[in-house]
Amino acid sequence: MNLYKYVSDEINKILGFDVGLETPKNRDFGDFATNAAMVGAKAAGKNPHELANEIVPKLQELNFIENVTVAGPGFINLKIKDDFILNNAHAPEHIATQHTLNLDLDYGSYNIGKALHIGHLRPIVVGDTFNRIAKFVGHNTKLYNHVGDWGRPMGLIIAWILEYGMPKNANEFNKIYPASTARAKEDESWLNNAREITAQLQSGNKEYTKIYNEFIPISMSQMNETVQRLNVLPFDSIMGERGVSEYIPETQKILENTKILEQSDGALVINVRNDNDNAPMPPLIFKTNTGANSYAAADLAAIYYRNKTDKPDEIIYFTDSRQTLHFEQLFRAVKIANITTAKLTHVGFGTITGKDGKPFKTRDGDVASLSDILDTAETAVQERVAESKKHLNDKIIQQIALSAVKFNDLIHDVKSDYIFDVNAITSFEGRTGPYILYTAVRLQSVLNRSNDVKITKPEHHNLTTEERNLLIQIMDFEHMILNAFENRAPDMLANYTYDLCQLANNFYHNCPILRDDINPEIKAGRLYISKMTFDTLATAINLMGLEIPSEM
Repeated sequence: MNLYKYVSDEINKILGFDVGLETPKNRDFGDFATNAAMVGAKAAGKNPHELANEIVPKLQELNFIENVTVAGPGFINLKIKDDFILNNAHAPEHIATQHTLNLDLDYGSYNIGKALHIGHLRPIVVGDTFNRIAKFVGHNTKLYNHVGDWGRPMGLIIAWILEYGMPKNANEFNKIYPASTARAKEDESWLNNAREITAQLQSGNKEYTKIYNEFIPISMSQMNETVQRLNVLPFDSIMGERGVSEYIPETQKILENTKILEQSDGALVINVRNDNDNAPMPPLIFKTNTGANSYAAADLAAIYYRNKTDKPDEIIYFTDSRQTLHFEQLFRAVKIANITTAKLTHVGFGTITGKDGKPFKTRDGDVASLSDILDTAETAVQERVAESKKHLNDKIIQQIALSAVKFNDLIHDVKSDYIFDVNAITSFEGRTGPYILYTAVRLQSVLNRSNDVKITKPEHHNLTTEERNLLIQIMDFEHMILNAFENRAPDMLANYTYDLCQLANNFYHNCPILRDDINPEIKAGRLYISKMTFDTLATAINLMGLEIPSEM
C-alpha cells in the first residue's frame, strides 16, 4: 500500500483541494503533517491557526485517523490508527503502472584498449539499479552498452601493433593505448598516422580490420569478467560505435535534408548554439577533417537506430558529469534534425575521490582499476572477519565486499562527489553495505529460529513505537520507489534501506520476539512484523544488485 498517496488522496477529497503532505523524521507528534491551513488561509480570509482548528474536525471523520492536532502557526499533525497500519502493511510487490514506458538505458560505455577503472563503477552500478527499479515499477527497458570501439583510440592501438606486434594477453594489450597516446602527444607524425589509420579502418581497410578483429575479443573478455563480479543484469545489446556506424549515412542524410551540416576547416559540424546561451557552446563535430566519423556521429546514429528499432519513449544516458556539454550539444542536434521524438535524459555523476579530495588513484599514482577496487574491498572484509575470530567462506566475503562497494556508491546523490575509503565502507556499523546485510541476516536468523511458531497476522496487536515506525516505513516503500524512478535517483532506495535497517534494529533491541516470557499473541505479531520487514529489506537489497549471505 502506498500510505502516503492514500492519506494524501483522502485528505484532498474531504477538504476539496490539494494539500501538501509531509512525512516527518520524528514521528512523536504524528505520522504525517499537512500545511493545508497555511495554503488555504488567504482564500478563506482567516489566519492559518484559526483555519487549522476548523479543519481538524473534518480530518477526524476519516476512519483511519487516530487523532489530529495543531502545531505552531497552523501545521496539522495526523496520527494513523494502529489497526489500519497492521491491516494494510505488506511487503513490496511489483507495481502495475498505468502508463508503461519503453526505456532505452545507455550505460557501461566501455572503451576498448583500457581495463575498466573506478570511473566505470558509478554508471554500471547506478544504471543497473535504476534498470531494476524501472522494471519493478512496471516499465519496459532495453539495456545498451555503447562500447567505444571505432574512434581514434582504435587507430592509436593499430599503429602501435603494426610497429611492435600483437600483444600476448590482456595485461599487455591494456598498456598499448596509454603508450601510443603518450607518444602521439610528443610526435605529431605518429598522431597523424593514427588519424589516417582510423579513417581507413572505418572505410573497410582489410589489414586494419584483421588486426582490429584480433584484439577486440581480448579486451571485451577481460572487461566482461570484471563486470560479472559486480552482479549486474546482462546488457541486451553491446552495440558500440562500430555497430551503429552503418547507420551514419542514413543519419547524415537527415542532417543534410534539414540543412544543419556545415563545413568548417575540412570538418562537418552542426551549429547548436542559440541566442539564449550565456556560456560557450561549440559546434558538434560530425566528421573530422580526415573524413573519420566522430564520437558524436556514432551517438547520433545510435539514437537514429534506437528510434527506428525500439521506438523508445525515453533514452537515458548514465555517464560522468564531465560529458554534460557533449550531451547538451547532442540533444540539441537531435531536436533540430527531429531524429527522434523520445525524451533524451543525461544522468551525470560526480567524481569518486580519495581521502585527500582528489580523484581516487592507486599508491602508484595510476587510475585504480575496477578489479583492484573489488580485490581491495575483499581483503579489507577478510581482515575484519579475522579480527572478530570468525570464519566465513569466500563467497560470503565476496558478497559482503560487493555490498560495501556498491552501497557506498548508491547512497550518495548521483551528482555529488564522494570519498572512497575502504576502511569506512567495509565497517559493519553505520551507513554501509555490510550493515545492511547484517540486519537482513539477523532477521533471517530470528525467522529460522521460529519454526514452532505459526507466523500469521494478529487480529489485535497494540503497536509499540518501534513497531509503528517500522511498519510505516514498510508502507512507505511504494511511495519511495516511485519517487526514485521519477527523479532518476537510486540514492533514494539506498537511503530508504538504511533507515529501514535502523528501525528494524531498534525494533529488534526493544521488542523481544522469541523470549520465553513473551505472550504468544505478541510473539506471533512480532514475528509477522519481522517477516514483513525481512521481505521488504530483501526486495530493496535485490533492487541494488546485492545478495544476502547465509551468515555473517
